[in-house]
Parts: sequence; structure tokens; C-alpha cells
Amino acid sequence: MRTSKPLALFTGAIAALLLAGASGPGAAETAPGHGISDGVVKIGLILDMSGPYSEVTGAGSAAAAKMAVEDFGGRVLGAPIEVLVADHGNDPDRALSIARDWIDNQHLDAIMDVSGTSEALLVQRFADVRHKIVVLNAPQAARLSNESCTATAIHYVSNTQSSANTVGAGLMRQGANTWFFITVDYSFGYDLERDTMAVVEARGGKVLGRARHPLNTHDFRSYLARAQESKAKVIALANGGENLEDTIRQAYKLGMIPGPQIFAGLALRITGVNSLTLNTTQGMMLAESFYWDTDEATRSWSRRFFERVKLMPNSLQAGVYSSTTHYLRAIAAAGSDDTDAVLGKMRETPVDDFFAHGARIRADGVLVHDINLFQVKAPFESNYPWDYLKLVATIPGSEAFGSLKDSKCPLVKQ
Repeated sequence: MRTSKPLALFTGAIAALLLAGASGPGAAETAPGHGISDGVVKIGLILDMSGPYSEVTGAGSAAAAKMAVEDFGGRVLGAPIEVLVADHGNDPDRALSIARDWIDNQHLDAIMDVSGTSEALLVQRFADVRHKIVVLNAPQAARLSNESCTATAIHYVSNTQSSANTVGAGLMRQGANTWFFITVDYSFGYDLERDTMAVVEARGGKVLGRARHPLNTHDFRSYLARAQESKAKVIALANGGENLEDTIRQAYKLGMIPGPQIFAGLALRITGVNSLTLNTTQGMMLAESFYWDTDEATRSWSRRFFERVKLMPNSLQAGVYSSTTHYLRAIAAAGSDDTDAVLGKMRETPVDDFFAHGARIRADGVLVHDINLFQVKAPFESNYPWDYLKLVATIPGSEAFGSLKDSKCPLVKQ
């Protein structure tokens, strides 16, 4: 379970990792160009499979990784590819334990996702100590590729900064210049609130108030009442999973959606819109790097995904497929599963697929690509199943993810 002390957990666990050093059984690497170590490529995903974030990651993310492996042919450089999936139960210590077992005992080559910021912080640091690649699709906190960045991590789909720059700047351009935040009380919520506030205030907007709630809160009526009383033009929801859906559902029951105040779901995904229905979410604003109905390439892949999962994919799940494919292509190009060789190929090769076009991994590990601002359609605007979003604006990656000159990542040379 996440608490309001994720950094304390992180600090203690990392101290133990550093004492262990990089000499554990997972530290050995195959020399570049020497093929596949152990004769198999193993990738793993550490996810919320049954808890509050399972809808946006969970079985869908696992299915996306397996699709990528199958589409790649199931082998790379003649070696079979295995996919491991584990449920961390939203417990950072459990996530770390899984990563340790996989890397030290099961010879895992790379981790392709870790849902949850607190879990990702621990696993990312451990993977760096063991010199293993970790790709983060689900966790959004900008600190993962900012002050907490590591040399072997890639932040693939989006982060709190890109969401802030997309939703915050987009609504400010429309004159929505007063804001109220309802924020979950842990690192992800803090980052999402802080980054969006910075965008709003830099453009002359005002934050009229905020209300912070514990993780797994179920009654949001008092927080919504404060937001309504503030008369802010935008009510920004800096929470996720079931907390986000409960907030939206209760706002609808209170007659606030649709209403005079704009609701911005800073971590809302299409899977959440589907669960809540268009009637409940109509008019809401959200940022997504991927939408299934964008073009023929996105529709083709998404329909195959739907056949397996019975849901259309969100950006986090599409990102798992894209990043897994990018990783496997890098192994093939490097002629080895050596971490440095593969990372070099991943960084030098642009990502150009249905998920992103001409995207590149920069020095802080961020994959820079365009982010879209969407508005949820009203029921009468939807013409067929999953026809949920209408495009408001496309924010170029350089604007969405900000400049490296502002980065606090120690890997970035200023």
C-alpha cells in the first residue's frame, strides 16, 4: 500500500541496495556482440493486477507485452523470448522483492514496466545497481526521469510534466485561468499538482485552492464541495485509478458534470472513460499520447488488442507494446543482450510506429514525442463503440516534455 512516506521507504531500501553493491548474481554481463546470455531473453512486468490501478495497467499491459513478443516472432538472435508478469499489490517492498528475485535468481534481462511511482522508484534504482534496463510506461511522476533518474531507465509514455504542459497550457489558452486541485496524498499526486500549478501560474493563472486526500479514499463529497465553492474555472483531478473514478462519479451525482466548471482528469485514460461512461465524463479534458481511433495503424493494432482483452488499449498499454518492440529490435541490432550495447541502440534509433513518430530517447531517459489534448465527447457525439474522444490540440514533444536545460537529472550535462 502506498503511504505519504514513499521517499522514506525509498531512501531506506536504496541504502540497503548500495550496501549490497553491484556484485550480486545479476551483475555479470555478456560482452557486446557475444549473443544472448543464458540462451534466453527474459523480460518482466511488475504491475497492479488486481488493485486500484489494474484497469489502466494490469492484464492489458501484460497482453500488450506478449503481443509484441509474438509479433516479433517469439525469438531474437535465435534465442526464445520469455515474458514474466507479477502483481506487486501496490506494495513498494514487494515490487523490489520481485525485481531482486527476477534479476538475481532468474537472470531477467529487462523490466518493461512497473506500475506506481513508489514501486517504480525502488525498482528503477535496483535495476541500475544491477545494471539492467528498466522501461517505465505506467508511472508518471516526473522525478523518475528528473532528480531520481538512473542510467539504465527509460521513461517512455508520458510524465506529470507532459500532462501539465498539455492540459494546463491548453486550457489556459482557452481562458480557463483559475484552478482548484483535488490531489492524492503521495508522490505521484504531488508531482502532478506541482507541475500543473507551475504551468498555470507561469501563464498568469491563479490557483484558488487545493484539497489532498489519502490513497483509497472513497468519499470525495467534501473535497468536491470545496472545489465548487472556490468558483475556479477548472477543477483539476491529480489522482488516479479508483480514486480518480470515484471522484468523477461523485461529481456527476452532485450535478457538477456537466457543469460550468471544467473537470480536467490529469491522469484519466480511455479505459476510465469507458468504465464511467460518456454520460458521466462528458466534457472532461485529458492528455493522451495515444488514442486508438487516430489513424489506420492505431485502429489495426487496437482491434487486435481488443480481441484479447475485450477493451480498447490506453496509452500506457500501447506504450508497453511499443517499448517492448523497441527493446527487442535493439537487441537484434546490437547482436547481443548486453545492457550497454542495447541501451546504445535504443537511444540512437528513433521510435517510429503507431505509438509515436520520430520520437527519441534523450539524455535523461525521456522518450520525447507529441502529446494530445482531448475532450471527452457527449453521448450524442459518439457514433460507434469506443468513439469517446475529440482532439483539441497536439502539443509538440519539445514543448510537452520541456527543455533539458531545466532538468535536475544528474546524467544531463548542463
